[in-house]
Amino acid sequence: MSPASGERFRGLHVLADDHPRWKRDPLEQARAACEGGAAVVQLRAKHATDRETLDWAREIRSLTRAAGIAFVVNDRFDLALLAEADAVHLGQEDLPPDRIPARWRSELAVGRSTHTLEQVRAAQQEPIDYLAFGPVFGTTSKASAYAARGLEALGEAVALASPRPLIAIGGIDAAGAAQVASAGAAGGAVVSAVAAADDAVAAVRELVATLEAGA
Repeated sequence: MSPASGERFRGLHVLADDHPRWKRDPLEQARAACEGGAAVVQLRAKHATDRETLDWAREIRSLTRAAGIAFVVNDRFDLALLAEADAVHLGQEDLPPDRIPARWRSELAVGRSTHTLEQVRAAQQEPIDYLAFGPVFGTTSKASAYAARGLEALGEAVALASPRPLIAIGGIDAAGAAQVASAGAAGGAVVSAVAAADDAVAAVRELVATLEAGA
């Protein structure tokens, strides 16, 4: 992939998550992300049926298109294509990026989650557009087999990923956003910082401003 193809994925990624503990559903989270100025909305639906996920995805696609920001679907390249998303984001247990048929790669960018420096190195050989790395800090929004990696490891991952953008993930709040930006990350991905916020739009705006100030 061309390094330039990942540039639109720099900035704040808001994961619109369907876990029942959140006070807002994915559509409401996505709406706040668009209004608050996020760069990317990523739909992460671990509890919904395919039909429910696709319904959310199509509505979020409309919101993000109107806001002029990127839309990513987690895990499922088929649903990403059906929703006309900009990208699919694949974890280490998902379909490998090189298994996505070439005829669809012109329609869909690919993001890749990594959790170790070895995985970052391996990802550099894959047909992807940007990487995510973490958890940088401790997180309760997603069960992980990996301990918090810390800012030093993040900086190393950023250097290894270059020239592709690398997005920090895991436990990021406003204070953490400043730290990951200073470490060289191209952006940060958040869940609870928005999904659990009393004022989700204000939370997004603060995160965006903090990332931009620290860049």
